[in-house]
Amino acid sequence: MPAVPSRGRAASLASGVLALGLVIAGCSGSNVAGGGPTGPAPECGAYAQYGDLNGKTITVYTSIVEPEDQPHIDSYKPFEQCTGAKVVYEGSKEFEAQLPVRVQAGSPPDIAYVPQPGLLATLVRQTGAVKPAPAGVAANVDQYFPETFKSAGSVDGTLYAAPLGANVKSFVWYSPKAFQAKGYTVPTTWDEMIALSDRIVAEGGKPWCAGIGSGEATGWPLTDWLEDVMLRENGPEVYDQWVSHAIPFNAPQVNAALDRVGSVLKNPAYVNGGLGDVSSIATTTFQDGGLPILDETCYMHRQANFYAANWPEGTDITENGDVYAFELPPINPASPQTILVGAEFVAAFSDRPEVQAFQAYLSSPEWANEKAKAGSALGQSGWVSANTGFDPANLSSPIDRLSAEILQDEGNTFRFDGSDLMPAAVGAATFWRGMTDWITGKSTADSLTFIEQSWPAGQ
Repeated sequence: MPAVPSRGRAASLASGVLALGLVIAGCSGSNVAGGGPTGPAPECGAYAQYGDLNGKTITVYTSIVEPEDQPHIDSYKPFEQCTGAKVVYEGSKEFEAQLPVRVQAGSPPDIAYVPQPGLLATLVRQTGAVKPAPAGVAANVDQYFPETFKSAGSVDGTLYAAPLGANVKSFVWYSPKAFQAKGYTVPTTWDEMIALSDRIVAEGGKPWCAGIGSGEATGWPLTDWLEDVMLRENGPEVYDQWVSHAIPFNAPQVNAALDRVGSVLKNPAYVNGGLGDVSSIATTTFQDGGLPILDETCYMHRQANFYAANWPEGTDITENGDVYAFELPPINPASPQTILVGAEFVAAFSDRPEVQAFQAYLSSPEWANEKAKAGSALGQSGWVSANTGFDPANLSSPIDRLSAEILQDEGNTFRFDGSDLMPAAVGAATFWRGMTDWITGKSTADSLTFIEQSWPAGQ
């Protein structure tokens, strides 16, 4: 999925760099800095580990632009005030095209927020310019993040990047008010969800609405559907084999999973509430795909937590409000709940001490909590962290708090967005196109074979 709201350290280090790495590794902790971007001067005890960086500058390059950029900029202020460093932020809508150009030209930023693990792996393997994560980052990742996120930030067994924000993708949006009025209950199994869908049809409604339009990235919401069902039908081990191409893209398990998706999305009785017939899924933007819930022309819409940003201003997004979300239920109730996730990653192209210190800060509970408070202060929602030292109480949005609690639930099994992990020729190209062809009439077998044949040799 594209970024949405969806793709060697130098041989000798100065003794100061080595000392910094040891200090960061030893002092990483979960004490939240006092104050914040809009409050009094921060308590600097938790920042002493980063040392005196007065006069040092760190550059950050990212796809996150106005207005979502401001909470990021604000979240750096305690680090700047306590260390003396200056962080220069640059957001660009051309990030994914321009970052490789800058790297190849020998003028990369110090830090880049890479939106997909596949792009991170390409940068590592093809340029050699990404620095392995320093000791402080590695310590924070080991202490505070689920293994799925560490694995996604690693290339060929080496950790290069810690997660920044995170997405929970295994959500179904619905209207609590409408469910209560109709006497519907939130399903806890796949079979219950299908039974609810059948009841809605019997009562004259359309249970589902969907849209996959996204410009050049049209089709990506269907990749998430297939990934979620692959996890629930086959478990994480088979999912991992599919994502890594240890089994073919068109293996029998994948055919069965896509047919199950089709039992919902290709069922004309189920979709596409208020928007048209099945084919309208391809022409409806993903931003508009769930909006019929508000006028009860549909009742369910599978989409990630970040879909919260697409509801009209004034929509009550709460447990008893106009819209909220429940976890896409398991197919086998006896199996552990599996959650599809995504994230951006913090890659560094410099190993200067101040850059390593800032990397460590961005992987810490201190930063995650400052970022949440900064967003809440500006009334922004849709951002969460998978850092277990993160306090969901710092989030103002109920759906954001629910997402953070899911990410911190040790009973959940997590797997990263498959298309983001696959080679770009598949995950950001033929997978999207193949799913678009499938929803507009191409068979399951032909759609999956088309994608399988595009898999790059040797990857």
